[in-house]
Amino acid sequence: MRRREFITLLGGAAAFSPLAARAQQRDQRRRVAVLMGGLSSGDPGGQAEAGAFEDGLKELGWNLGRNIDLVYRWPGAELEVVRGAANEIVAMRPDLVVSRSTPATAALMNSGLPIVFMLVVDPLGSGFVQSLGKPGGNVTGFSNFEASVGGKWLELLKEAAPTVTQVSLLFNPTTAPFAQNYLHSAEAAAQTLGGTVVAAPCNGTADIESAFAARAHDKGGGVIVITDTFLTEHHSLIIALATRYRLPAICGVRTYVPSGGLMAYSVDYPDIYRHAASYVDRILKGEKPGDLPVQAPDKFALSLNLKAAAAIGLTFPSALVVRADEVIE
Repeated sequence: MRRREFITLLGGAAAFSPLAARAQQRDQRRRVAVLMGGLSSGDPGGQAEAGAFEDGLKELGWNLGRNIDLVYRWPGAELEVVRGAANEIVAMRPDLVVSRSTPATAALMNSGLPIVFMLVVDPLGSGFVQSLGKPGGNVTGFSNFEASVGGKWLELLKEAAPTVTQVSLLFNPTTAPFAQNYLHSAEAAAQTLGGTVVAAPCNGTADIESAFAARAHDKGGGVIVITDTFLTEHHSLIIALATRYRLPAICGVRTYVPSGGLMAYSVDYPDIYRHAASYVDRILKGEKPGDLPVQAPDKFALSLNLKAAAAIGLTFPSALVVRADEVIE
């Protein structure tokens, strides 16, 4: 065999070696679908989450339109719309799916696609993973659940409005099947802080209105609005009702406050999305989702709206304002 022929054959063999194949897989353009459950495309909080996710990917060497494509779906919180968007994504057969919220993740569970979930309150109880440390299967992700936050919401609400003694905890039983965890935590805190916390299930907007109207008749009424895609979708109604009935309300999602809500104590959602980019990077480079442990939130933020407080005749204690991570004048 002549030397030139030998070099050609050797080069061809190297091109098809396992190492070369893996390198080629890393370099090819990948497609990731993002199902933003609970949000519409114009939601400013959702845009902040998407921006943080894209920034995290860029820091890891993924450039949009060059070696990765992101396909977003913004279905809002209506379950049938969420499921329809999930079916669209499954038909695309992307390399990986990022799902936001419990309903969005549930809609994708039988797809066979690798999934990195976001903002799922109880991934173990929902049946998404076998364990938090070793999820197994094609699913892993980031929870926004910390049971004790239910008690923290009550504590902050009473610090802001010490006269509050009768509190309704709002949730939708379908989109927030995990609500009892928050309720039990808030009830336990009430035994120490004083007052009563009652469940206020809301299956529709009429129930939201009824919950506020009922609490407005009580002396010392207040409201806790938990992390729930249904409630978040109707945040404008919730803010309007709280103002109309002059009820102090604390929310589990930060985006209520810039929109006119009184106060929020919430997980830093963009921070979670930045961390999620690292899991997407690792999976696209060959790691199995089931080998990556589910991550719990470690960063919370307190937001206050002084104008909203004035609208219901409330003045925040100075100590609370000093501790806040965000104060809207």
